[in-house]
Amino acid sequence: MSTLNPVRASLAPYESFPLQDMLRRAVQRDGGKTAVIDGEKSFTFKELDDLSDRFASALAAQGISKGDFVGLLAPNCVEFVIAFYGIIKAGAVATTINSGYREREIAHQLNDSGAQVLIVHQALNDMADAAQDLAKGVNNRIVIVPGSNESGTFWGLIESAPSAVPTPQVNPMEDLVALPYSSGTTGLSKGVMLTHHNLTSNVSQLNDRNEGGVIRGSDVVLVHLPLFHIYGLEVLMNGCIGAGATQVMMGRFDIEEFLGLMSNHKVSMLFTAPPVALGLSQYPGVANYDLSALRVGFIGAAPLSADLQTRVQEKVGFTIIQGYGMTEASPLTNCDFMEPGMQRMGSIGPAVPDTEQKVVDLEDPTREVGVDEIGELMLRGPQVKKGYYNNDQATAVTLTEDKWLHSGDIVRMDSDRYVYVLDRKKELIKYKGFQVPPAELEGILLEHPGITDAAVIGKLDEESGEIPKAFVVRAADSEVSDDDVMAFVAGTVATFKHIREVEFIDAVPKNASGKILRRVLIEQERGETVV
Repeated sequence: MSTLNPVRASLAPYESFPLQDMLRRAVQRDGGKTAVIDGEKSFTFKELDDLSDRFASALAAQGISKGDFVGLLAPNCVEFVIAFYGIIKAGAVATTINSGYREREIAHQLNDSGAQVLIVHQALNDMADAAQDLAKGVNNRIVIVPGSNESGTFWGLIESAPSAVPTPQVNPMEDLVALPYSSGTTGLSKGVMLTHHNLTSNVSQLNDRNEGGVIRGSDVVLVHLPLFHIYGLEVLMNGCIGAGATQVMMGRFDIEEFLGLMSNHKVSMLFTAPPVALGLSQYPGVANYDLSALRVGFIGAAPLSADLQTRVQEKVGFTIIQGYGMTEASPLTNCDFMEPGMQRMGSIGPAVPDTEQKVVDLEDPTREVGVDEIGELMLRGPQVKKGYYNNDQATAVTLTEDKWLHSGDIVRMDSDRYVYVLDRKKELIKYKGFQVPPAELEGILLEHPGITDAAVIGKLDEESGEIPKAFVVRAADSEVSDDDVMAFVAGTVATFKHIREVEFIDAVPKNASGKILRRVLIEQERGETVV
């Protein structure tokens, strides 16, 4: 089967330019238009451009220059957008950090990336303090204090910034712009090297299709997905700036605030994840809000069944389509159509323009399987990562010499090249769209004196997609309880990584070399044979 996608027309050739020019082009189109609404404040595209210029100048005055790495730890807020664009205008690379991380996770990312500066929101500064002793390379911290321009703070630096704006020379095809972290297929998180061209190409693949399900300049988009995640960073933040659309910021999720923001600001396009979609279909208060401006909901981060997708669409009264992506692909690679007759429930759709896709045998990835046969999805296109940072071995595992990316997802593809995600070959757990590496949790569990062995799998859950479930072997004479186990892990990792269920067993199944046979536990848990 040809790997080329006949469903969508090519957008090639893709223009090669620095990502920051996307914001400048938005200013040229309509600089006075509202770009971001954050609580009671709003900012135009011109203001975003000017403020990020000034922040770039402030960073340059502190010695940040091309190729340096700067950590960004903040919830959704306008300062995140200004900081991100300021970092890249200075020629540096932004490494965005999960705002739910604990100290050891923050330190791992800062140390691995070699970040010299950490920009942190006041609300997360205590956790940054806790990580400081473990993150030896960070020599400067800039704290975002909303409403304060005190010397040395984020807004203080902008106010006192030199007038000269840095003008680094950028090679968009080669130079990195962002280093988000992903667990890939296994193990601790790794820095995903994304170039300017990766991200600008993916914005084009997102917005420039001649279809209804794209971001338009007239759209108002609710940004409730975290901006540190590639979905929020690229699809929402950069996607809206590329299209000239308005972003409405939302922090911690609350269903009433969520519905109120959509109603009050006439949100027209919703990007979200399955747990929120499920909540919308079940929450009786939805009828109290005016959601008539919504024209399409885009569901990503985890697959929805055809039944649940249909149920949600019927309940909310606007079209729901699914998409698919990976941090390693900037992220968007597939999405369904919203046009009648083109939409297929339960499918992530065909590939976006100029993205090749193929389904290969699970044991022999050199062999492509046929229509509707089960295999691993592989992808290739201008949005695919350069590699993992300082990790050639991990890069070689996921990226072939001819730039095909292993997704690790088990799928089938129909004769029209629509893809259906069935399971994951990789052992990552996806909890509400977040990646949870089992090996990391297993290592923490083994630190408990009452535990001699442990294995963690993803247990299917309608609301969350999967929940981390631990199979634990107690030490002799240990009386550790399931609550003890869950509390022990909860004190160490981000909330989305918490163990949600514990089962005590006599022995963890392993192969001859000692590797945990998680698939055996998954089969036992589901009561069926898993591919």
